[in-house]
Amino acid sequence: MPRESTDLGLPTVREVEPDFPRDWIEFADPEQPDGLIRADLTWLLSSWTCVYGRGCEGVVEGRAEDGCCTHGAFYADDEDEARIEGFAKKLRRKAWQYAEVGRELGVTEVDELDGEPARRTRTVDGACVFLNRPGFSGGAGCALHHLAERHGLHPLETKPDVCWQLPVRRTQEWVARSDDEQVLVTSIGEFDRRGWGPGGADLHWWCTSSPAAHVGAEPLYLSYAPELTALLGEQAYDELARLCVQRAGGIPPHPADPAAQVPSGQTSNL
Repeated sequence: MPRESTDLGLPTVREVEPDFPRDWIEFADPEQPDGLIRADLTWLLSSWTCVYGRGCEGVVEGRAEDGCCTHGAFYADDEDEARIEGFAKKLRRKAWQYAEVGRELGVTEVDELDGEPARRTRTVDGACVFLNRPGFSGGAGCALHHLAERHGLHPLETKPDVCWQLPVRRTQEWVARSDDEQVLVTSIGEFDRRGWGPGGADLHWWCTSSPAAHVGAEPLYLSYAPELTALLGEQAYDELARLCVQRAGGIPPHPADPAAQVPSGQTSNL
């Protein structure tokens, strides 16, 4: 990635390279006897935070106001789709810029994912039907996110699964151990560019590898506690948090974190 310079003369990068040493930890899933949790502590202890509207460059050049909503959201399953369509019915026109389109054509359309037909949120005017554009009287940003805030809900309850999970990536795989026992390995890590498949390399910008998004006031495992709890279960999250506290400060920082942007022997006032 091309290097740039700050006003202090310290080297910075627009995005860090994806391959660097990571510290992973494994522990038994306390809620599933045959389960194992694998977690990327380098990512979970990073200072990443969503910077939509305050530094986000967007995944498509020239459309920073879209954030990562340009291409709509593929549903995880039928339940995910039904849930979103249900919340769409609760959106009022004054809070949803494309309510008329959503009511007339529906909020779902068929596209292709990994070579197979797949259903996702409809796109209109170049982005997700739920994305209110800048200048809309009801407020810019995701209409479903705003709906959650108005009703005292967490956005993970009202948004498509992929939207609230990003940029955390969960994968699950049954693995045969050397004793021939099967164990369900749940991995929690960074949803980097490659998480999008071959097209990830073509994104205009991606936040997990950008220092511009590693400006959170607390580590990711805390700021994303509700999402991680939903993905792992309460007991597994509690154990993960305990291990994060135990190892905080004991592993090298994510290369996009502020501490990694300061050359050895120098300090920064940033």
